[in-house]
Amino acid sequence: MARKVRYKAEDIWDLPDDGNTYEVIDGELYVSPGPKFSHQRAAGRLFIIIGMVVYRDHLGEIVTAPTGVVLDPESGVQPDILFIRRERASIISERGVEGAPDLVVEVLSPSTSGRDRGIKMRKYEAAGVPHYWIVDNDRRALEAYELGPDGYHLAGTYGPGTVLRSALFPGLDINLDDVWS
Repeated sequence: MARKVRYKAEDIWDLPDDGNTYEVIDGELYVSPGPKFSHQRAAGRLFIIIGMVVYRDHLGEIVTAPTGVVLDPESGVQPDILFIRRERASIISERGVEGAPDLVVEVLSPSTSGRDRGIKMRKYEAAGVPHYWIVDNDRRALEAYELGPDGYHLAGTYGPGTVLRSALFPGLDINLDDVWS
């Protein structure tokens, strides 16, 4: 009987750059193909919209994939966008982020949708990520989840013609039409 291999978060740092995304969640290795253009466009536009305010107002650091996030010794992930408040910059290391970011954004892809809404959402919740946004390109919608005492709750769903305001980014109105225009 073959023994099942258990991976550690540190195991993904030395994998080849072959265009795939490698993540370890609870000791299990997940490999996903590189994202499609529409995925990258939505992530890129959202990053630019938020990033302009983050850097202008010195709120912290915002980066895109591939940036590794170690949530625990057996979980290393690569969210599409992540934000760390300036006051928590100590969790940033040269290899990535060692702890729970203040915001994680995942843009759904056919190959990752179930994982982003399932095991990764539960892992982010357990790690204490206070804000988790899911961007659904097919529906042109952004679901904003906030961590409360009983876990994540849906704070709002935003789509065409709507504006998202988050306490993380004071004074920023994210017009969702700008993400998909």
